[in-house]
Amino acid sequence: MNRDTTLAKVGEFKPIDLLAVAAAREVTDGDVVFAGTGLPMLAIGLAQLTTAPSAVCIYEAGSVDGRPVSLPTSVGDARCIYQASVASGLFDVFNQLQRGKVDLAFLGGAEVDRYGNVNTTGMGKYGIVPEKRLTGSGGNSDINGLAKKTVFIMVQEKRRFREKVDFVTSPGWRVPKWPSGEMVHKKEVYNRAFRGGPEAVISNMAVFRFDENGEMYLDTYHPGFSPELVKENCSFDLNISRVRGETKPPTLGELDLLYNTIDPEGIFLP
Repeated sequence: MNRDTTLAKVGEFKPIDLLAVAAAREVTDGDVVFAGTGLPMLAIGLAQLTTAPSAVCIYEAGSVDGRPVSLPTSVGDARCIYQASVASGLFDVFNQLQRGKVDLAFLGGAEVDRYGNVNTTGMGKYGIVPEKRLTGSGGNSDINGLAKKTVFIMVQEKRRFREKVDFVTSPGWRVPKWPSGEMVHKKEVYNRAFRGGPEAVISNMAVFRFDENGEMYLDTYHPGFSPELVKENCSFDLNISRVRGETKPPTLGELDLLYNTIDPEGIFLP
């Protein structure tokens, strides 16, 4: 089906629209994708209707390759299993991760550091007296550690983009080695279990990637922002020298799919 490829102008799309579209662009046709509730559902749904029709979606509650006719409200919604190849449980889908069958995972986090380490556990000196207890890992650590690549979708604030996260829930490209605390490459810690690491971080301001040393750099900045403004909202010295330019806006066809086909009920879209 032909879709309008005209790029939307600023004011014709919302930040959540751009986040969903940018995430969908990370999906390669044929990928096995582990997705969570919310934005990842919008992203995989859009990818399957555009550039990655053969992508397979796995939801944590146990469905594999479902093709729901209406958007599920969560990964545990019964709609996830419509036309699914497998309708099982958490044990089976995490077994796919353990076997190395998952190509891409979409995750979120409260904090991220310059090496892609993500914290969803607690703020402050967690091992002593934490200032704040967060939701915990859930499947974050397992999914990030066992998928071949991970894309994190996060709100960007200076306090969230840290030089060093308070607690490593999900390891990035360079992690503290126990017991010395020395920062070493993830491969040195994981050994034969190593499969990959963070591919990108998509925020409400920009898209970030990681260089050959596992350090975050600015790839593209969203319309309405600038490289300097993005850097100001990181508490580490973000590399902006490799920026490719502005993030490509959604097309009118992609917006039509998001609002009229994928989420017409407005479950996640405003």
